Amino acid sequence: MQPCLCWCAALCVLPSVFAEDASLLGGWQDVWLFRLFLNVLGYATIIIPGYFLISYFKRINYLETGRGICFPVIKTCVFGSESKTGLLDDVSPAARNESESSSSARQAVKLIFCAAGLQVSYLTWGVLQERVMTRSYGASEVEGSGERFRDSQFLVFMNRILALTVSGLWCVLLKQPRHGAPMYKYSFASLSNILSSWCQYEALKYISFPTQVLAKASKVIPVMLMGKIVSRKSYEYWEYFTAVLISLGVSMFLLSSSTDKHPSTVTTFSGVVILGGYIVFDSFTSNWQDNLFKYKMSSVQMMFGVNLFSCLLTVGSLLEQGAFFDSLAFMMRHSEFAMHAVLLSVCSACGQLFIFYTISQFGAAVFTIIMTLRQAIAILLSCFLYGHAVTLVGGLGVGVVFLALFLRIYARSRVKKSSKRAAQTPVQKV
Repeated sequence: MQPCLCWCAALCVLPSVFAEDASLLGGWQDVWLFRLFLNVLGYATIIIPGYFLISYFKRINYLETGRGICFPVIKTCVFGSESKTGLLDDVSPAARNESESSSSARQAVKLIFCAAGLQVSYLTWGVLQERVMTRSYGASEVEGSGERFRDSQFLVFMNRILALTVSGLWCVLLKQPRHGAPMYKYSFASLSNILSSWCQYEALKYISFPTQVLAKASKVIPVMLMGKIVSRKSYEYWEYFTAVLISLGVSMFLLSSSTDKHPSTVTTFSGVVILGGYIVFDSFTSNWQDNLFKYKMSSVQMMFGVNLFSCLLTVGSLLEQGAFFDSLAFMMRHSEFAMHAVLLSVCSACGQLFIFYTISQFGAAVFTIIMTLRQAIAILLSCFLYGHAVTLVGGLGVGVVFLALFLRIYARSRVKKSSKRAAQTPVQKV
């Protein structure tokens, strides 16, 4: 009975999705559901043969019987060292001690450097993301001229190939822990990561950038749900309270937006569905990566492994669809787009490195505060540059969301301090 109801609901929703897309985009080839189907079909042509190969090597016990020149590669990809250790903390004790002993002025300079690097990288990335997905290239004074770039998957590939190059050079030049995880396990996080990134780009065709930023700020809710399902985590009462506050703030913002404004400010049904997909996929990615960190690895090794499979999946799908060379042709026609795409990728890769450095020097709490401020500034910057209108109720909703986020940061820091005090309290011997 339940499957029948699901199919009926899907059949009722699909006509509205296709009708809405037909009015916003050029034709049925640009409908997001059709694009998503083609992308997933492309990934399946790589994932399914890979699954059968991995199953075959495990079934014949290749680790015991295998020999030859391919043995090290197959062992690394399929078996790894299978030695799990405790979660590798990005902040080593030596780094902690050095951080504590260094002068306050030096620490302040480091903090300003990290905050500036994160803000510049991700604010520029956000502005360029909205420019690429919502504006035309090659437009003249005649209104409606020019052409828009449609293929979100190519932008995902551009981001991943540069991040792969940077993380690969980092791993070669700087000493890393001995790698133990089977390489194929990165593919799960890679698949969910490229799908979440695709949804992030694609959603901007149907919703405003401020709406997307607020939705990303509210992803703590599905992250908590995924944490319970995937990692069997438990949460405190204040985490549930702030999650409810975030939901309330996002609802206020979304319900306050009207459809009689500029098309770029309208939140459509397709946009909400794609945003939901982004949040679900991104939540799975973070929880799967948490499980992968049980193997001894650094954050840069994680970055390399995930981006390696992301590049394989996206380039395979793009070539099968013929979209890879179409996108390159678009870059050749519009040098401005080529510059934006490259700069977008540079900002993404630099931002990831700033994330690792900030967490290693100051911890996750300081990093979270910086990124929360970045989200607030990104909304203001987008409204200023692209003319998004925000009502009074919508502004209050934004305020509620960021109030909840700062409450989460404050509560988490209090919990950590109390647990440290409890650990430092000497036990009296009787």
